[in-house]
Amino acid sequence: MRTKYTYPLFVLLLLSGFKSTSLSQTIQSDIQSLSKGADVILTGKVTKQNSSWNKDKSRIYTDVTLEVEEYLKGNNGNKTLVVTTPGGEVGEVGELYTHMPRFSKDEEVLLFVKKDTKDMSYKVVNGEEGKIALYTDKKTGEKVTSSNRKISTLKKEIKDYVEQKWCA
Repeated sequence: MRTKYTYPLFVLLLLSGFKSTSLSQTIQSDIQSLSKGADVILTGKVTKQNSSWNKDKSRIYTDVTLEVEEYLKGNNGNKTLVVTTPGGEVGEVGELYTHMPRFSKDEEVLLFVKKDTKDMSYKVVNGEEGKIALYTDKKTGEKVTSSNRKISTLKKEIKDYVEQKWCA
């Protein structure tokens, strides 16, 4: 039975299911919380990924190796950093977790990571929110986010916040 509310309800349900990747990448209001929660903030390029089972073969984890371009917080002096994420593929078995970042070879990223004190590995802060993919603007040659925000501006905001926090 159709009512006068059927069409608006359908549109509302349809629209509520859409999620823009640019919306998930806009972190203007979350820069401070991501920066505060991260032990390390860096820009870099994905050079390698290796998925493997945990000890009891109940979960798959992927180690993502990044060539660090710049440390914005927590410089450990290494030119590479390995970040561990849940999920991946081992042989014909794959495991996928929602809201966790996924990486691709040669992808350039801005990452907010935290060191896990249990196993001393690095994990991305707040899942997919802690990873921002970077692209080169074809017109200007500058690196930008998917929402066309200049990485130079974003890095300055992060550095200003990190300096403010330590000086305060």
